[in-house]
Amino acid sequence: MDDKWALSVTELNEYVRRKLAGDPVLRAVAVRGEVSGFKRYTSGHCYFALKDETSRVQCVLWRQQALKLTFRIEDGMRVTVRGAASVFVQSGSYQLYVDSMAREGVGDLYLRFEELKKKLAAEGLFDPARKRELPLLPKVIGVATSRSGAVIRDIIRVSKRRDPNVGVLLAPCAVQGAGAAEEIVRAIERLNADGRPDVILVGRGGGSLEDLWAFNEECVVRAIAESPVPVISAVGHETDVTLADFAADARAATPSMAAELAVQDRAELLARLEALRRQLGQLFLQQVLLRQQLLGTLRTRLTACHPVQRLAAQEHALATLKAGIRTAMLRRMDEAAADVARQKAKLEALGPMAVLGRGYALVMRGRSPVTSAQAASKAQSLTLRFYDGAVGVRVEREKEHGGQEEGNL
Repeated sequence: MDDKWALSVTELNEYVRRKLAGDPVLRAVAVRGEVSGFKRYTSGHCYFALKDETSRVQCVLWRQQALKLTFRIEDGMRVTVRGAASVFVQSGSYQLYVDSMAREGVGDLYLRFEELKKKLAAEGLFDPARKRELPLLPKVIGVATSRSGAVIRDIIRVSKRRDPNVGVLLAPCAVQGAGAAEEIVRAIERLNADGRPDVILVGRGGGSLEDLWAFNEECVVRAIAESPVPVISAVGHETDVTLADFAADARAATPSMAAELAVQDRAELLARLEALRRQLGQLFLQQVLLRQQLLGTLRTRLTACHPVQRLAAQEHALATLKAGIRTAMLRRMDEAAADVARQKAKLEALGPMAVLGRGYALVMRGRSPVTSAQAASKAQSLTLRFYDGAVGVRVEREKEHGGQEEGNL
């Protein structure tokens, strides 16, 4: 064999690409099939497989063509695509570069999914009332997944980071392919029979609808629903939905998030407990102060209502009243005495003794005052009352110049 005609790998792939590009049928071919493993990247480009009962072909849908679609591409959807068959030279992979896509209907797997979902929902397996609360502080978490792969490593890493004391018990099982569903069921049963797990995580990484189909099998869904231990479903990525998600007590978008859901962050819990302790202490202190204030108020009221205190208060009030009355009486007596003195002074000033004190005398005949000379002349004797005493006098009569008598003392 002459090696001088040997092609490099790149030359071979390039040759095949030119051959495909030169074929008029393959330059604009229409292919009918079921979408599987659909992924849309942040760039907007879409990658998926188109399959039938026995074969599959990888497809690429560039962003410009994807924007022209009027429907959302989903796994299980039956479509007809038009495009060109070619070879990606770097990997030598043969694929369809899709220019347009038309929807034909749902695929067989999607129909099986919906039929089983409807059946199990009618039995109440997905009823929210059946779902149980997850344990707050699990000592051991059981995991039903593959022994190899990133899932179990992620679960252990996240769990130990959040709580170094939590234990992880793995029940290894296949998560895709023939017999995977039965292995998942047995793994769940083993974890329940062990008795140590407080919660069970059932899951795997992402994949196509076919890759995840074991978690849509009826036996797996029933095993999750009937598990005595609460189950968290963590199958695929956030956009992946399986019947196991509906039957589980809780669903996590990824296995790592399932570990976060199952295991509380120890440091965060301790911080919350410390905050609650401080809050409780403040509330307790407030209640103590409030009770003390209330007790003081009640003590004051009780003291005020006590008979001895009331009697003392009444005695004090009576003493105050008596003192007030005495003060008022004394003031009134003083005022009356002063008034009497004033009236006495007035009477004395107007009385005969005051007049006598100025040099006058009061002529009395017996007990009656004599107020005229005529009356005095008729008396034999009179009494002259002075300021400081009385003097008796005899009345003598003298004749006036006109022949009439006059009385002389």
